[in-house]
Amino acid sequence: MKVNSMNNKPLLVRDGKLESQRLILRQWQTSDLPYFAKLNNDPKVMEYFPAQLKDAQSNQLAERLADLIDQKGWGFWALELVQTGEFIGFVGLNAIDKNSTIPNAPFVEIGWRISSEHWGNGYAPEAAKLALSYAFETLMLDCVYSFTSLLNKPSQRVMQKLMMKNTGQDFEHPKLTEGHRLKQHCLYKIDANDWRIKNTLN
Repeated sequence: MKVNSMNNKPLLVRDGKLESQRLILRQWQTSDLPYFAKLNNDPKVMEYFPAQLKDAQSNQLAERLADLIDQKGWGFWALELVQTGEFIGFVGLNAIDKNSTIPNAPFVEIGWRISSEHWGNGYAPEAAKLALSYAFETLMLDCVYSFTSLLNKPSQRVMQKLMMKNTGQDFEHPKLTEGHRLKQHCLYKIDANDWRIKNTLN
């Protein structure tokens, strides 16, 4: 895996990282792999995904995410706790292709996947706010989307905490088979103007 290399892309905040008081979003490291594999094999974490991942699949995913960050300077960053240096998942941005058949594509989505051991601490919305700041203040995007299964109420609550709005454009995920319990998805969105107003009020 390529690690700690941004290929001369602009730095995010410091040393290629985004930081809050409790969290760091950074490039992936080889040491993250066993913890990521454990996360991807956790039935709680993967409840709203088609299947749990085997170690090799998890490692391939991490390498793919690291490569995308190398190429673009942003992506689904590894998430680390400031206090302990512990890897606890990923949060970040991802480009959705115009040929995806997802409504309003092409667009940039925000997403997250966090170890169940760390649920309930507000880490997902805190880290997502860092990613949204990067999307609107550095990438200067007009809007950011997020989508998940209609069954995935926890992720929808995170979207709502971020002041994202349900577009009402429910869709069938193109990569899931007909009749799959997770096929029906909802689509949320936040505009740059709404983000700036929200941050001004805060």
